[in-house]
Amino acid sequence: MSAPQPLLETRTLGRWRIHAIQAGGQQLDGGAMFGVVPKTLWERRLPADAQNRIPLGMRCLLVEHEDGLVLIDTGLGNKENPKFHAIYGVENAGAEGRTALEDGIRQAGFTPADVRLVINTHLHFDHAGGNTWCNPAGEVLAAFPNARYVVQAGERAYAEHPNERTTASYFLPNWAPIVAADRFDFLAGNQEVVPGISVRLTPGHTPYHQSVLLESGGERACFLGDVVPTSHHLPLPWIMGYDVEPLVTLESKRALLAAAHREDWLLVFEHDAAVGFGRITHDGKSYRLQE
Repeated sequence: MSAPQPLLETRTLGRWRIHAIQAGGQQLDGGAMFGVVPKTLWERRLPADAQNRIPLGMRCLLVEHEDGLVLIDTGLGNKENPKFHAIYGVENAGAEGRTALEDGIRQAGFTPADVRLVINTHLHFDHAGGNTWCNPAGEVLAAFPNARYVVQAGERAYAEHPNERTTASYFLPNWAPIVAADRFDFLAGNQEVVPGISVRLTPGHTPYHQSVLLESGGERACFLGDVVPTSHHLPLPWIMGYDVEPLVTLESKRALLAAAHREDWLLVFEHDAAVGFGRITHDGKSYRLQE
C-alpha cells in the first residue's frame, strides 16, 4: 500500500478558490508509466515496490467559478469490482460508501449536486469513471445530477471504437448514461467553455486528449491531465508507455511546458501521489519543479 495522500489541497487563483481533490490512489507498473526511460533512471526519483509498482494518485480539480462549480476529471468512481481494484492497485474508498471524490467535494464545503460543469480531459476509466455512479439498486446514473459534461467529440468517437490495445481503458457506462440524458456536450478543438476556463488539445496519450487552462485576475493555471501525469514526467522524453502516439505527446509537452515556463503557470499534476501543484523552471537541459 502507498502512503496516505492528502484528500484536499486548496489554492487561490485570482478571484477563485481551486481545490485539488485526491480521488483515490493507484499503484501501476513503473515501466509502463515511464515507457522507454530505463528503470535505473526513473527509480531514483520514484522507487518501485516488489511488484515493480509505483504510487500514483487520481487528482481532480474543483473550481469555485462565478457561473457555478466546475469539476475537472472525476477519478474512477464506484462501479468497478475488487478484482479490478487489485489489478490496478486502487485505493479509492470514501466514508460511508461514498467515493473519495465526493468526500473531497464535501470537505471543500459542497455536494455533488452543486457542480454545474464537468470537464473530462479524456474518457479513460481513471479520469471519467466518476462521471457516473452505481446506486444501491444497481442503476448507473450521473454522479453530478445538475451538471453538464464536456469532452472532445473526437475523444468520444475514439472511445466508442476501441481496438485491441485501447479497449481496456474505455468503459461505456462512464459516459453513455449522460449522453442518453442529453447532458454531454462535445467540443471541436481549443475553446473557452466558461469565462476564464478553456480547453487546449494536447494529443498523444490519446488522439484527442485535452488539458484545461484557467485564468483569473491575471493568474494562470493548467490542469495537465495525462500529457504530464506526474512531476517526474517533466523531462520532455519521459513519456508513458500507455500513450498511443508518444512522439505526438512529445510535441504537445514541448509546446505546453514552454508556455507554462514563459508565463509562470501554476500546474496541477493529476497522477502525482505527492505533488498536487507546482511551477516549473528550466535548468538549460530540462524542466523541473521550482524549489
